[in-house]
Amino acid sequence: MQWLCYADKSSHEPRLRLKAFFGTLYRCLARGARAVLQLYSENMDQTEMIMSYAMRSGFAGGMVIDYPHSSKARKAYIVLTCGPPSLVTALPKGKGEDGESCSESDESDDEERQTVCVSDRNRPRKRLKTTKKGKGKEWVFKNKEKRRRQGKDVPHDSKYTARKRKAYF
Repeated sequence: MQWLCYADKSSHEPRLRLKAFFGTLYRCLARGARAVLQLYSENMDQTEMIMSYAMRSGFAGGMVIDYPHSSKARKAYIVLTCGPPSLVTALPKGKGEDGESCSESDESDDEERQTVCVSDRNRPRKRLKTTKKGKGKEWVFKNKEKRRRQGKDVPHDSKYTARKRKAYF
């Protein structure tokens, strides 16, 4: 997303890019839906410009920074909620040095509701049917018999009927 802030040519307009991006994202999400975007901004001006265009598009939310005191492990996230701000749209807490939440407040159900779920990119696959692959010899004989009863021309049965062919000639 930080690449939307760059203007390589004089015809590129970062403000229009950000407006189009956040406008499209807002139209795609349902009211109350949450979007979390990881951001690698060069400076605070980029971050402020991105956040201002997100807020102009109708999002509520803010920045969450994990490991703010670390130079290598520091990660910045923009947490956006579709719709106006409310009590339910509170930002999750960032992680501190020890991997725990930055604030030392009491553990509660509200805090669990405010966490952002990081899940695997891949969806769980549907379970495949455990039936045997291919159609067996019995199926071929049954199908041939059915076609004979219909009066169709069917090749005669032999010892080679329904045998698996080799992969090569």
